[in-house]
Amino acid sequence: MCPVANGSGPELQKSPDAPPTIAISATSEEVPDAGLRSLDHYKRKLPPWRYTLRQKLLPLIRWETPYLAWMQDKMRSPALDTYFAITANLGTHTFFMVALPILFWCGHTSLGRGMVHILASGVFFTGFLKDMFSLPRPLSPPLHRITMSGSAALEYGFPSTHSANAVSVAVYALFAIHAPDCQLEASTKLILEIASYGYAFSIILGRLYCGMHGFLDVIVGSIMGAAIAAFECIYGPGIDRWLHSSSWTAPATVALVIICLIRIHPEPADDCPCFDDSIAFAGVMIGIEIGGWHYAVGDWAWNVPVPATVPFDLEHMGWIIVIARVAIGVLVIFAWREVMKPTLLKFLPGLFRVIEKYGFILPRKFFMPASEYQKIPSRLKVDNVMPSVSDLPGLLTSIRHPGRGRSVSVGPQSAADAYETLAYREKRRRDSLTREPESGTAQSPRSSPQSKDYFSIPQNVDKDGSFSQTSGISASLGVRKAGYLPTPAQSRVGSFEQMMGQGHVLFTPSTPPPASEAEDQDEDATILVGQQNEFDEKELFSRLEKPRVRYDVEVVTKLVVYTGIAWLAVEGNPIIFELIGLGMGGHNRPVR
Repeated sequence: MCPVANGSGPELQKSPDAPPTIAISATSEEVPDAGLRSLDHYKRKLPPWRYTLRQKLLPLIRWETPYLAWMQDKMRSPALDTYFAITANLGTHTFFMVALPILFWCGHTSLGRGMVHILASGVFFTGFLKDMFSLPRPLSPPLHRITMSGSAALEYGFPSTHSANAVSVAVYALFAIHAPDCQLEASTKLILEIASYGYAFSIILGRLYCGMHGFLDVIVGSIMGAAIAAFECIYGPGIDRWLHSSSWTAPATVALVIICLIRIHPEPADDCPCFDDSIAFAGVMIGIEIGGWHYAVGDWAWNVPVPATVPFDLEHMGWIIVIARVAIGVLVIFAWREVMKPTLLKFLPGLFRVIEKYGFILPRKFFMPASEYQKIPSRLKVDNVMPSVSDLPGLLTSIRHPGRGRSVSVGPQSAADAYETLAYREKRRRDSLTREPESGTAQSPRSSPQSKDYFSIPQNVDKDGSFSQTSGISASLGVRKAGYLPTPAQSRVGSFEQMMGQGHVLFTPSTPPPASEAEDQDEDATILVGQQNEFDEKELFSRLEKPRVRYDVEVVTKLVVYTGIAWLAVEGNPIIFELIGLGMGGHNRPVR
């Protein structure tokens, strides 16, 4: 774990038998106020060059937040809440981990390999940048965060992994549709092309609508996804030919490169799960390359249309056998995960302690070394990428009743959110002090009653009701001139800017009132806020979900488990299908 120097900021307390707690040292006259501590957190945690890059991008995140809140406020409806919360699952790691193996088992090896390459690369490199920049998601409030995944909000925001995945899939599909060897009819191509554009647009818009990402996040994520897909379409087939025509050194080289990339993955400033997802998909890449190479050089695979193609013919097998293959294949993967995860978590700590004595362990922040614990809990939830058997009932319930799994939250959900809330509060205080007349009688926003209410009226109001002083976004909208009346849109955006870093939310409805009712109500009535004291730093962090203890052996465990899942998808299960009579046998076997 990573103690915080000088007692500033949250500190994880390690215990072999209990989850960590967040402890904040008491403030004193010698300790800077909360805003200064929150600003100093990233300066202390990040190398100077990373901190400098972060500070250059952070103003963009803050600038766009009120506009995102205005857009969300204009679009919100119960139907769209449910739609975007559900469709966000189509861009998650879990969806692709379940869907991709089916492509291999149905004979679409080339498509499956391409999809694994672009999605694994997208997850890894967006996670790489997330941890490197450690940039927060757009602030809540004013945004409402709508999600079906509790872990998503714990990650940093820049860039958007959902957007990268969606755009990479869409671009890859468009390349395939317009390839010279594509045999699809023109009408089918048009339908698939429209579906590809619609899929990417829906996922990207959904990340904005749900308050999970800003414009910068989805733009950079989309560019990354398009670049990754273009690289795969141009160079992927050649790399695959080199891999399958080489000796065992080719997949070994690929595995070594991936392990090196894992090692240089940046350390985040906060306890962010991005690294866990990167590890999972790195393991998938290793398993795909090793398993694909070995399957291609054996006697089980077909070599057309590409090497390592799983034997498949729907007309020969029939739908019953195909469904049985998929069901058995999924069960084998779940069985592997359920057996290997507890086995590795039980036996690896002892090995790690021995290795640690010789100084060969390369520790990461927020992961407890084996020498500091005796036993790992048996039901430890290691990852959020692949659901466990115990998660299946809840997953099925969310499918049958989509609305039940959706949650709408307002307020900080992660340490990064809390630090940004405090930092923006300090920024507002400094801006206000700069604008106050130097009469010595001006009150600090921290002690001013107006500053503790989201919807308070600024201190200086002209006789005609217009603002003579505003801050942040409001100033950029041109409402600083005396006697200038802002437009309704400007006023609304300005009110959203006033919510950033201010007050605390007591209650928020899951969906806004219907349009007919909203017309008769005050625009700001959809959020009820505390008008007394803002949360100080200690109280703010105490209300966050406490991070669990993360153990050093989890990294290797995840790498082995997901390497095995990928190997089962491309080689293990296809061989099992042939052995139990669910394969092609010797029928229609192409000549090598």
